[in-house]
Amino acid sequence: MSRIGNKKRVLVTGGAGFLGSHLCERLLSEGCDVLCVDNFYSGAKDNVTDLITNPHFELMRHDVTFPLYVEVDEIYNLACPASPIHYQRDPVQTTKTSVHGAINMLGLAKRLNAKILQASTSEVYGDPEIHPQQEGYWGNVNSIGIRSCYDEGKRCAETLFFDYYRQHGLDIKVVRIFNTYGPKMHPNDGRVVSNFIVQALRGEDITIYGDGSQTRSFCYVDDMIDGFIRMMDCSKGFTGPVNMGNPVEFTIKELAEAVLDKVGGKSKIAYLPLPEDDPKQRQPDISLAKANLGWEPQIKLEAGLEKTIDYFQKMLSQ
Repeated sequence: MSRIGNKKRVLVTGGAGFLGSHLCERLLSEGCDVLCVDNFYSGAKDNVTDLITNPHFELMRHDVTFPLYVEVDEIYNLACPASPIHYQRDPVQTTKTSVHGAINMLGLAKRLNAKILQASTSEVYGDPEIHPQQEGYWGNVNSIGIRSCYDEGKRCAETLFFDYYRQHGLDIKVVRIFNTYGPKMHPNDGRVVSNFIVQALRGEDITIYGDGSQTRSFCYVDDMIDGFIRMMDCSKGFTGPVNMGNPVEFTIKELAEAVLDKVGGKSKIAYLPLPEDDPKQRQPDISLAKANLGWEPQIKLEAGLEKTIDYFQKMLSQ
């Protein structure tokens, strides 16, 4: 082990991103030494500025498609752009980040005999034919579509994680993340919660793709980070994959109306064509997380939206 004194040393790849920065903050609060690695393709230094002065925090610019040689006890592999705008801008690099990144981080974990958690995604289910989605469902994914650089990249990363588990006995954890929102989301990342809030605050029309009947389940970031920590800390026998998200389902139109109600103003809803391969339903079955981790979301959409709106109000007023 590489611990300095009694502190656990934790690597977070993609640590300057939305989820990564929240995870770094939480780990520091729990007394860990944190190494945050990011190439800043979609992550932002502003997300971790407040952590820089903490002597137990270290920020490193690095691309996980290249090997990394450090000494740590645990690895959270979050590196990969997660919004369609970012991952479709350079789809080849997106696939490389998921696949080469997984290979490099698994190799590091193997050398160090470290626990490693993979941030996978509900996108591995594609446009699901069963509802809600359970971990045993193999998915309905278009392998040659415009979203497949992300979907198939994450599916391949899961394959690699389980092959390292079977072949090398590596202590792996795989989490499938469903829609998550909260402060530190990128204002222009194209994700529905940030899109709606920023448009409403600017007095612009709220754009819904399709007729708004497609559904999503929205998990507040603090609940998701709690799930990550519980998964990493659980016994070696439970590898996942495990769904993490809020099982309460909303239509996109209901979300838009909730944002309009809270922000006020004169924004109206505008409808645009639905993008290719956009899933019609997304709702996690979290029975496995409840049974094995004692985890389920605690923060309701109304409370989470208020915190997120407050964050974007302050950002846009600067």
